[in-house]
Amino acid sequence: MEPSFTRYIWTHTSRQQIWILSVVMFSMIPYYLAFDLPKMIINGPIQGEGFQTAESTQTYLADYLFAGFELNRTQALMVLSLGFLALVIINGIFKYYINTFKGLLGERLLRRIRFDLVDRILRFQPGEFKRIKGGEISSMIKDEVEPLGGFTAEAFVQPVLLGGQALTALAFIFVQHFWLGLVALFMASVQMLVIPRLRRRLLVLGRERQIKSRQLAGRVVEIVEGIDTIHTYDTSNYERADVSSRLGVLFKIRYEIYLRKFKIKFLNNFLAQLTPFLFYLVGGFLAITGRLDVGQLVAVIAAYKELPGPLKELIDWDLAKQDVQVKYEQIIEQFDADEMLPASVQAVDTLGEQTLDKPLSAINLTIEDEGGAVALDNVSVTVEAGQSIALVGDAYSGANVLAEALGGIVRPARGRITAGTQNLAALPESITGRRMTYASADTYFFSGSLEDNLLYGLKHSPLEEVHYADQEAVRRKWERQEANRTGNPFFDLKSNWIDFVSVNGPDGSRGLLESLKQVLAVTHLYDDVFDFALHTIIRAHEHGDLSRQIVTLRKRVREELESRGLTDLIIPFEMESYNDQAQLLDNILFGILTNTRGNGRTVEGTEYLRSTMAETGLDELLYNMGMKIAETVRDLFDNLPPDHPFFDRLDFMDPSEIPHYRALYQRTKSFDFQSINEEDRYAWIELSFRYTESRYRFGLLDDKVISKVIETRKMLLENAPERLRVLIDVYDPEQFQISANLIDNIVFGKVDHRFKDAERQVRSIIEHLLDRQPALFDRIFAVGLTFNVGGGGRRLTAAQRQKFNFARALLRRSDYYIFNRPITGVDQKQQEQILRNTLYFLSKQGENPGIVWVLASQVNARYFDRCIAFDDKAIVDDRLLETFEFVPDSLVVDKLDGPALGRMVE
Repeated sequence: MEPSFTRYIWTHTSRQQIWILSVVMFSMIPYYLAFDLPKMIINGPIQGEGFQTAESTQTYLADYLFAGFELNRTQALMVLSLGFLALVIINGIFKYYINTFKGLLGERLLRRIRFDLVDRILRFQPGEFKRIKGGEISSMIKDEVEPLGGFTAEAFVQPVLLGGQALTALAFIFVQHFWLGLVALFMASVQMLVIPRLRRRLLVLGRERQIKSRQLAGRVVEIVEGIDTIHTYDTSNYERADVSSRLGVLFKIRYEIYLRKFKIKFLNNFLAQLTPFLFYLVGGFLAITGRLDVGQLVAVIAAYKELPGPLKELIDWDLAKQDVQVKYEQIIEQFDADEMLPASVQAVDTLGEQTLDKPLSAINLTIEDEGGAVALDNVSVTVEAGQSIALVGDAYSGANVLAEALGGIVRPARGRITAGTQNLAALPESITGRRMTYASADTYFFSGSLEDNLLYGLKHSPLEEVHYADQEAVRRKWERQEANRTGNPFFDLKSNWIDFVSVNGPDGSRGLLESLKQVLAVTHLYDDVFDFALHTIIRAHEHGDLSRQIVTLRKRVREELESRGLTDLIIPFEMESYNDQAQLLDNILFGILTNTRGNGRTVEGTEYLRSTMAETGLDELLYNMGMKIAETVRDLFDNLPPDHPFFDRLDFMDPSEIPHYRALYQRTKSFDFQSINEEDRYAWIELSFRYTESRYRFGLLDDKVISKVIETRKMLLENAPERLRVLIDVYDPEQFQISANLIDNIVFGKVDHRFKDAERQVRSIIEHLLDRQPALFDRIFAVGLTFNVGGGGRRLTAAQRQKFNFARALLRRSDYYIFNRPITGVDQKQQEQILRNTLYFLSKQGENPGIVWVLASQVNARYFDRCIAFDDKAIVDDRLLETFEFVPDSLVVDKLDGPALGRMVE
């Protein structure tokens, strides 16, 4: 990047800078006239100079408009005052335009700088990321370049504008009186010389603050990313000490900056106020002695009021110039990598028709680690098209290093990797990034849906132009123009980015879901995604008539249960009955809270709920039930340690709450319901809210309580105010529940866990019905793909992250697949099953791809055409293997040879 920030600004904004400089120069004319006009008003119409009598007139603008205008004293006052107002408006318009244009100029260059920096990150060599911290880099792009954009508009305009204003004011003062002009010039010179010298230390402190702030941001990111390690090793207080120390250093720097800044501000203000003192003293004396008229003195003082501002801002501009240059140098130092990928390597290729020459070869390949130690020593390997090769060896044998080199993760120290006769490093990413696929156990998922992450490897370039109409078309045109002006590519994110041609499986967009289902079946993720779908709360308006189809499926599930004689497996929600598999609060509300999940205390209509329970007498019954629950827990579990497995089954009470309830019991056991305070009373009632009789079987739910619950339920729903009605999603067998997930909507009730395998049997019936409705199954399965994986995929388990990462790789159609121990997070048996599925799946794609797989277990090498053994960073054995017949999972066979769309993995 350009080392001088000023030159960088001029290179990219010279035309705009010339235009705004011209506007600034032109604005000096009305700016000067605004200084002169008050003197004319005071000396002329106000003091009567040139108006000897009341009827006297003067000629104005005679030199510009023919004979000029003849105006009497009153007319002159009105015209000159209106002229002054006009000049104020004109100067205001100039300031508005100049400042707006400056802001636009700054924002454009800020956008350009940020894009340039991100562009450079995308062109870093893979090894470069080992020396940088993501937190520091993001902090620089987000925060540290911000002042650069602000200075962009001021780099050339500000000194001209402020200098012009200051010189105009000084020139006007000199015209009025030479000696007063010298006084103003002398004081201005003192300010311009002294203040910048005092501010030099501020520059040094500013640099230190920037570096320390960046390091703090990087440290905070490390804490977030390493939070599991911090908790595991109990180092949270060490991290607090480290952050406190860093904040202390920052505080010291910032405090010194404030001290120096306000000392300088005091001196600057003093010098600025000293000059008017001299004007009043010297100018007043001159006016008294008749050597300076009052109008001139007033005009001089008014003109000087316009001088300190520009001078101060000029000093600030000089400081800002030095400051942003230092910041710019620090930024480009971080982004100035020794070797970067040429921009041509990442050029857009919308056709994607280029192919990778065969075979893939590593020739005399030597790889060195960051410390210069040899990680792979003079290895040569050729991978023919369609050949499957197993690489075996321990973690330090070099097998994984060869895979990383073939996948472009590390660069050769010596030797080269070729595709046919072409050096792989010289090929554009539009070839290597599409015709080769690499996957390892190291995974990364972007925050967003599972589908977006699975399809990420197919988003190479926009494939079609989106057509816009009306205001949207105008907006898109403006966006395109601004992108061009700032050196940004104009790629439309709303375009179709998915390269369907590069998808393994059925062709076209209609086959995309089938392709996803195939690779998910291969990687044993089919059930996982289906589970994601069943436990997702959908927005009905975003999924068309899916909610109606779910209600229909609910009825078919009920019919299927009846036909099999299994109706007792599900206890439905019915207005006239109590569902003993549900919590007591759910039975009272007979629905789900739409705005929050919790107990009665969190309901917006708490007072209404309490008053209804009091009216039916349910509150006293639940109060007694709460106390009995506490007594039972005390009797059964009082002597058990807090980590005893029994406590894992208590939904209504956490082990840490036992002391609280013990104290509450001692405080209230001697009083009846009416005697204790409201807080303690409802503490027992809310404990009973979470009680489920069928699960805990304390024998507390008798017919009297049940009848009161049903009575309270009816009264609650019938008399509920409108504000409460919208907060409860009431159970209705004919309606889709917007606050419940899909499985709860399908079941519409509670599975009776008193029956063995009840949940599995219900799930089996649902799957059986969906087998016969493939279109509905696809819609439900697609809901599972909308699952938000969280930042870095944190909502997925470690094994799921590896398998989804592997599925993402299999979804792409490539000439070569490089798998570097991609699924080490699963057990050996499942690794072998997924390996067999993968080889079978890729063999069915018709592309005859080459496969290089670094194995975690040498036993699985029998499934490959060739096995290469590594030891001590070199090849120790390379042999062809006999074909070993194997059978993939039945689901994979179904998906590829005869799909049974709803079938789950056995």
